Amino acid sequence: MRVPLPHELGKDEVRRRMKARSHEIADAIPGGMAEVETSWPNEDCMALDIKAMGNVTRAQVLIEDTQVIFEIDLPPALSFVEPVIAGAIRKKGQKLLEAK
Repeated sequence: MRVPLPHELGKDEVRRRMKARSHEIADAIPGGMAEVETSWPNEDCMALDIKAMGNVTRAQVLIEDTQVIFEIDLPPALSFVEPVIAGAIRKKGQKLLEAK
């Protein structure tokens, strides 16, 4: 699943905001019972391991010049909740990119 979010911030500012607020990502996951671990394999990619309900789902956030793309390897058994997850990512993702 891919969820693009447009921005006009520039990569450096997006990186700064994502690093400063990455601890808020778990709040965007429906159910409120997820644990999220983040790492930065390179400056334009934040990797996420999302642990919820005994499963680990891998995701990444790709930072581009005009958009941030959230990519999630959603298990087939959860494909029915894809619209809910995409909506939550759009809502929370925009908040992560907003100035504090």
